Amino acid sequence: MALYGVPVLVLKEGTQRTVGRDALRANIMAARTLAEVLKTSLGPRGLDKMLVDSFGDITVTNDGATIVKEMEVQHPAAKLLVEVAKAVDAEVGDGTTTAVVLAGTLLEKAEELLEQNIHPTVIIEGYIKAMKKSLELLDQIAVKVDPTDRKTLRKIVDTAVSSKYIGRGEIEDKLANMAIDAALTVAEKKEDGTLEFKVDDVKIEKKKGGSVLDSMLVYGIVLDKEVVHPGMPRRVENAKIALIDAPLEVEKPEITAKINITSPDLIKAFLDEEARILKEQVEKIASTGANVVICQKGIDEVAQHFLAKKGILAVRRVKRSDMEKLEKATGGKIVSSIRDLTPNDLGYAEVVEERRVGNDKMVFVEGCKNPKAVTILLRGSSDMVLDEVERSLKDALNVLRNVMREPKIIGGGGAPEVELAIKLKEYARTIGGKEQLAIEAFAAALEEIPMILAETAGLDPLDTLMKLIQLHNEGKVFAGIDVINSKIVEDTTEINVIEPVLVKKNVIKSATEAATTILKIDDIIAASPLKKEKEEKGKTPGGAGGFKGF
Repeated sequence: MALYGVPVLVLKEGTQRTVGRDALRANIMAARTLAEVLKTSLGPRGLDKMLVDSFGDITVTNDGATIVKEMEVQHPAAKLLVEVAKAVDAEVGDGTTTAVVLAGTLLEKAEELLEQNIHPTVIIEGYIKAMKKSLELLDQIAVKVDPTDRKTLRKIVDTAVSSKYIGRGEIEDKLANMAIDAALTVAEKKEDGTLEFKVDDVKIEKKKGGSVLDSMLVYGIVLDKEVVHPGMPRRVENAKIALIDAPLEVEKPEITAKINITSPDLIKAFLDEEARILKEQVEKIASTGANVVICQKGIDEVAQHFLAKKGILAVRRVKRSDMEKLEKATGGKIVSSIRDLTPNDLGYAEVVEERRVGNDKMVFVEGCKNPKAVTILLRGSSDMVLDEVERSLKDALNVLRNVMREPKIIGGGGAPEVELAIKLKEYARTIGGKEQLAIEAFAAALEEIPMILAETAGLDPLDTLMKLIQLHNEGKVFAGIDVINSKIVEDTTEINVIEPVLVKKNVIKSATEAATTILKIDDIIAASPLKKEKEEKGKTPGGAGGFKGF
């Protein structure tokens, strides 16, 4: 626009702007493309993705959160979906693939409504009503369970990890049992009778070598550290453990200080005084009855020598997070001043021992009385296997946390989605108007999930959906797909396909929020890339796995 012949520039030169329906279509397209990528990874028969990053490192996985994190997504709308996957992963740790696929499908259905000239705001209103109704319905169909019942927990873990690399068999058996043992050990009963289980209280330590079946659960903490001095014992039984958050070293002055020495005797006196201070510190530790010292900071060589003389096993530079886990496991207290150390601050473990694991040495603190933190030591033939097993294990621990937090379950295999879709269509008729169309679109998006599962199981998607709707209309709430055996079952809970209701709620909430956020955008204003980036783009082709040129 020119005002009296003078052009008015509002935006910086090189800024790109897409407005109105074009902006919305571009965003929906980007989000749908990301959802398309994840579709084939859904469910126990989902396929894996091989992701190669710009350094050439390879990740093979079908874990939704990992796929979207590793893919170098560039389009801003697709990035929103990546954030959704991360949020679901952080909140419930499962259902990430479903959340992204559902968000993409909700946008696909919204696009059809936009073409009928329905305003985005109307669609958003309808979607939010449908989401609220879905959450109500999930509460109605959910079944209460006992969060300490091993059989139920085992079924839930099986469902969570069935879609993962470890699948079924001995490995899955081993990991599922370790996860359940770990969760029940560290979970604490709350006043309202529910269990509180923090996934952080289970430390996962990985060491390459051996097979996954060599993995073990340690009722205590495993430190990826060595004993600091060769003269120290390698094994201490009935260990009384001092947890120290202070250096066993002589403090250096903060500012650069100089010492003038006039005779050689002064050097000796200086060194003797250092040794005396360190000896005093070690004497103080020994006087409390401690025979193991775990230190967050450094331990001076002279102090190491004195500790070894006393027969005390010591480990240094232990991470703060590990110190806190040791506190929970051994019942000790972290002390930040050696002067304040008392026998009451010491933790207890039956054994503290340095063992060789693979090519490295590790310190095992095990046999703690009532450990509120434990360690799962994973073994595997390669880093890729270890990473994928760790992801499976984290999923298992997360679903256990979810069912303990809200002890209600629902059937899996697409059953809840079909049930919600039928009920939402009935609900839509009571609303009427254009919002009815949006609620029906929401129901149609939910039906996509069982259709994808049917496809991966080699069944006819439409045929399967019709049969499932028929079964649900007969009152079979948990009728779903047995993906492994490629057939429809009348009750997925009977074939042990179970999910915590918390996960499904979170998936629906997150997917709806993502879709409505994208639908609200009608203007994309992108600043011009920096010159440096432009030059680099000229030189290098698009990075592997990156979404370029939307």
